[in-house]
Amino acid sequence: MRGRTPDRLCAEAVELAREAAREAARPGRIGDHLGAVAEGDRVVTHFFECLEPGYRGWRWAATVARASRARVVTVDETVLLPGPDALLAPEWVPWSERLRPGDLGPGDLLPTEADDPRLEPGHTGGGDPSPHSAIVEAAWEEAGAEGPAEAEDADISTNEPGEFPGAPARGSIAAVVEEIGMGRPRVLSRQGLHDAADRWEEEFGPRTPVAQAAPASCESCGFLVPMAGSLRQAFGVCANEFSPADGRVVSLAFGCGAHSEAAVMPRTPRPAPPVIDETRVDELPLGDGGEAPETPGA
Repeated sequence: MRGRTPDRLCAEAVELAREAAREAARPGRIGDHLGAVAEGDRVVTHFFECLEPGYRGWRWAATVARASRARVVTVDETVLLPGPDALLAPEWVPWSERLRPGDLGPGDLLPTEADDPRLEPGHTGGGDPSPHSAIVEAAWEEAGAEGPAEAEDADISTNEPGEFPGAPARGSIAAVVEEIGMGRPRVLSRQGLHDAADRWEEEFGPRTPVAQAAPASCESCGFLVPMAGSLRQAFGVCANEFSPADGRVVSLAFGCGAHSEAAVMPRTPRPAPPVIDETRVDELPLGDGGEAPETPGA
């Protein structure tokens, strides 16, 4: 439709369109007429330059139209539109994709998606949900209970295996798991472990400048606190207050100058200092290459 010839009367209504754009832009300023485009039968849009600061490349668009067989042109609508080279705001990005490490402050809550690939279901035994899972807490709320202590009064079974539990049945696998501290609803998945390992090794790994200049690795340092789980094979926690990695997870191949055995490590040999003879005078030629004058007493 934009390839058709503009209606003559609508195309000539430049001043009518300018006045409509000026009224919409108040107190803004309207620039030169940039052209007109046919939007349909007897419908034409006029474009005017926008002179407002911060709106580079934007145009005021005033659409005019007339009825069939009518000689009077009227204003349809007026709007501010970006041009081909307009200055536009960057594309909107959801907060979950804008979030970066360190953005979370006091009182902030970061919800974790149910299908987060960094997590997988924890070991609860027998396929029963963990007593701290969302589904059990929802059952407590529905029954008017606030926790396992009130579950029995709310007619939520807590002792019979196979029934929906408010707490694991006594003697079941879930009860043992809960007792030894493994009753978390979700734990780190393999991807979560790999992501954490890559992140820690990038910050405190063997390829960092500090580790390259260290006398030895953290594996032999007395300030290294071992970790639990499978990650202890490659990582630990630094407990040296003078180390740049104090309180941080470090790779066993990382190292720094605060190594516990740095004082007894063999040091790199240094070259001998240069010898300066201050008892002798060096004769230097002066002028055009002639012989230097004799020094009295030399």
